[in-house]
Amino acid sequence: MQGFLGSVPYLVVLVLVLAVVLASIRIMREYERGVVFTLGRFSGVKGPGLIFLIPIVQQMVRVDLRTLVLDVPTQDVITRDNVSVKVNAVLYFRVVDPDKAVIQVENFMAATSQLAQTTLRSVLGKHELDELLAERDKLNRDIQEILDSQTDAWGIKVANVEIKHVDIDESMVRAIARQAEAERYRRARIIGAEAEHQAAEKLVEAGEMLARRPESMQLRYLSTLQDIAGEKNSTIVFPVPVDLIQSLLERVTAGGAPPSASPGGPARSGRSKAPPPA
Repeated sequence: MQGFLGSVPYLVVLVLVLAVVLASIRIMREYERGVVFTLGRFSGVKGPGLIFLIPIVQQMVRVDLRTLVLDVPTQDVITRDNVSVKVNAVLYFRVVDPDKAVIQVENFMAATSQLAQTTLRSVLGKHELDELLAERDKLNRDIQEILDSQTDAWGIKVANVEIKHVDIDESMVRAIARQAEAERYRRARIIGAEAEHQAAEKLVEAGEMLARRPESMQLRYLSTLQDIAGEKNSTIVFPVPVDLIQSLLERVTAGGAPPSASPGGPARSGRSKAPPPA
């Protein structure tokens, strides 16, 4: 009994030593780092693997180095053309300097979220609705560059920003649909006018070419007759060239009018016929 009581202090000391050893051991994963403070002062970044800390004297803050996904809540944005829309986005970032992420900002997750919301409203408010709908890639790059430059002091690298949804009022949706329809009608009219202009130019060129070679008109007449005959029509209209009619009229005019009868009756010859015998 006395031997057991004598070993109790040793057991207590052993338990205390084991507790201290267990309290001083930390295991850091490959994607984790530990920011160590000794008596409140920054003493370095440790990890990954097995690290030892002095209990009570040293404290450690774990920091995850993996890419984090932050959902930016829906923001009410007024565009440059005074259209109210609701926009939300998603942010991809990671910690590159664990000591800055712990020392320079109280909560880098909350700070990055608030900065992303204000930047989203600020950047989108400088653009019109058409740009917001058609140029998302450019807007994503602009927001990403602004966030990356401002979070660099916190040891955070913003990898990407994606605008997820742009919610528009129903009345504005109908107005956009009418605008798109009017734009399509305008383009159709312009294309039709350009087609007519090009066709007129080609017809003028063809007319000038036929005028230089009049005999080519005969080929056009024959081609037209062939097309008419192929359609099995019962009536065929032969086109008569205006030049032909004009040449005939000129010939008739040049030949003069035919001789007309005298007013006293039919014309008589110069011979006189003898009267019959009595």
